[in-house]
Amino acid sequence: MSRPAASQWEFGELFPAQQQQRNVLSVAELTRQIKRLLENQVGQVWVTGEISNFSSAPSGHLYFTVKDSAAQLSCVLFRGEALADRSLLKDGRKVLLQGNLTVYEPRGSYQLRVTQIELEGLGALQVAFEKLKLRLQAEGLFDSARKRPLPKFAQRIGLVTSPTGAAIRDVLHVIGRRNPSLEIILVPCRVQGQGAAEEIAAAIRLLNEFGRLDLILITRGGGSLEDLWAFNEEVVARAIFSSALPVVSAVGHEIDFTISDFVADVRAATPSAAAEIITEGVFASCQFVLDASRRMRQLLSQQIGDKNHDFDQMTQRLARAHPRRRLDEGMQRLDDAQSALLRCIKNGLRQHRSAWQNLAERLGRVRPAVLLKQRREVLVQASERLHEQAHHRVREWRNRLQTLEARLGLLGPEQVLARGYSITQDAQSGDLVRDAKRVKPGQRLRTRLNRGEVLSRAEGSD
Repeated sequence: MSRPAASQWEFGELFPAQQQQRNVLSVAELTRQIKRLLENQVGQVWVTGEISNFSSAPSGHLYFTVKDSAAQLSCVLFRGEALADRSLLKDGRKVLLQGNLTVYEPRGSYQLRVTQIELEGLGALQVAFEKLKLRLQAEGLFDSARKRPLPKFAQRIGLVTSPTGAAIRDVLHVIGRRNPSLEIILVPCRVQGQGAAEEIAAAIRLLNEFGRLDLILITRGGGSLEDLWAFNEEVVARAIFSSALPVVSAVGHEIDFTISDFVADVRAATPSAAAEIITEGVFASCQFVLDASRRMRQLLSQQIGDKNHDFDQMTQRLARAHPRRRLDEGMQRLDDAQSALLRCIKNGLRQHRSAWQNLAERLGRVRPAVLLKQRREVLVQASERLHEQAHHRVREWRNRLQTLEARLGLLGPEQVLARGYSITQDAQSGDLVRDAKRVKPGQRLRTRLNRGEVLSRAEGSD
């Protein structure tokens, strides 16, 4: 209890004595304790997340952050960490990280010292695919110069695929439609899962040992990257590269690409497309044979047309060079001069006629009765000429019609028969017999004469 104040300026003890001892830590000490606690209690962990804020220091150390939808963690990969694949670090990539949780004392923030890096999910497969692709390409397995052409007329092929998949059904359907005679040697194998790559490689080697083949087709239907991964294995690529027979790869759909596609001699987008490529030579040859007759007729017609055109051109050139042409041109000039002379005469007569008509009109206006009488006479004369011309035209057309009728009668079969000829027909079909060589012994014939018909049977022909 404090003593009472002696005066108004005495306020007692402003800071009473502490009852217990305080444990005061500096920031550095507290940070070191937290660091030891994290390293001892948490230690080495695996963390998954998306990389962001990636940066590389001049010292060779790499700094970045991994994050998810709720939190983020600072990470550092020191230059001396040899097990970690530094090429996998990239902003936006999802990774699995192994490391030791610690505290960076100068900033007072906890961080992960990374020791191993793996890609998460399909990203790991894609990176493995790209790495193997680059390595095999550097070794020359994809070189286009070593790729062999397929035989144009394949007779026997080897098929490497699953015996129960959709791919073999598509291949057999297309081959049966385009080249049913093609022999297929099937080596069944798994096309996905553990051990599928080794089975595919063994099947390729087995078909090469068999030997009596024109090519090998490896195929399967579509699927995910994991489903198609057997065709991305190095053992399959090496088997295709070592094959003495040309290899066609048809894996997945058109958008799918595998390592086997790059190594194979020919890549097909689908199993059906591969079957069409293999049978293209035979199928095209069959189509060529089917179209040969039409093409020959077309070429023959074209040749005849060209020859007719050449003949017409030569005829025209000969006509232009003929001596009569100059005579015709002289006659044409004479006709032109005669026509010009006639036009001059007609123009003079027309002018004089116009002058006389003007005088007559002037005279008619003076004596209307005389003009009326003249017009009446002209009308009567014109009417008579019209009737005469009409009767003359009728007689002329009647004579022409009779002449044509007489000529038509002379050309009719009755006139031919009247001159002693006959017409022979097949008694059953009624077809005309024009060639004695086409008459068979014993064939019944009907012969038409000018009067009546005669039935006969042929004994032979000369």
